[in-house]
Amino acid sequence: MKLALMCRNAELYSHKRIVEAAEARGHDIDVVDHLRCYINITSLRPTVRYRGEELPYFDAVIPRIGASVTFYGTAVLRQFEMMGVYPVNESVAISRSRDKLRSLQLLARKGVGLPVTVFAHRTSRADEILDMIGGAPVIIKLLEGTQGIGVVLGETQKAAESIIQAFGGANTNILVQEFIKEAGGEDIRCIVLGEKVVATMKRKGKEGDFRSNIHRGGSAEKVKITPQERTTAVAAAKAMGLNFCGVDMLRSNHGPVVMEVNSSPGLEGMEKATGIDVADQLIDWIEKNAKPGKTKTRGKG
Repeated sequence: MKLALMCRNAELYSHKRIVEAAEARGHDIDVVDHLRCYINITSLRPTVRYRGEELPYFDAVIPRIGASVTFYGTAVLRQFEMMGVYPVNESVAISRSRDKLRSLQLLARKGVGLPVTVFAHRTSRADEILDMIGGAPVIIKLLEGTQGIGVVLGETQKAAESIIQAFGGANTNILVQEFIKEAGGEDIRCIVLGEKVVATMKRKGKEGDFRSNIHRGGSAEKVKITPQERTTAVAAAKAMGLNFCGVDMLRSNHGPVVMEVNSSPGLEGMEKATGIDVADQLIDWIEKNAKPGKTKTRGKG
């Protein structure tokens, strides 16, 4: 097969592993930096140009689009979809997952377990927001934050009110969520591929940090999940429309609650913690599922 890996940095562990896995299975894979692409929006003959040349036809494209360039990256991916190239994750699904508010609304509509969450912009009535959640402690998030950046813990009522009002002064949209104390600073990351959970790990934040992101100094280890957690992870991926993603959950007293669905999950922490060759499983799945024009939205939406 002729594959394309859409990414900005070919040297990242995840991207190198995907290339290695594809080549080990005898496939031809090109790394394409989507920010260096130009798209020719022409009736009946859409094309993508890269480094001065028109890109050849690909059987499938593996999008690894960074959060900061979602708009342009999904535009290039949408062009591939219009050309009939099979996307591992479709542009519409990636856009859904990157919008924190929209993703939570979609998960709620599908009945997926979530922490109690309030969305706000005008924050002069911080006390009302906190009452809706059940009081402090709470987690306050910027909609645009990634990898634990823009996430603050309001441990007391006064502290939470001050943080909410401070964010309001910056004229920004925020999410305020209940703090799942019983999770103990740990979360579960599941890699979902197709309609199966193929790898799971437990992440724990560094001492004194409630965030469990490995990028923030957290640690990871292999973990066995419950049938309910497995069902929740798959349901979350389906709600987003993602074929390949990372689903982050907390273990609460009322069952698993989903914190985020990541359309470009990192492979390094998962592969090293579990010993599972996620990259090879991804390429195997593409071999079995990629077909020309097999796209739900065909670049629409």
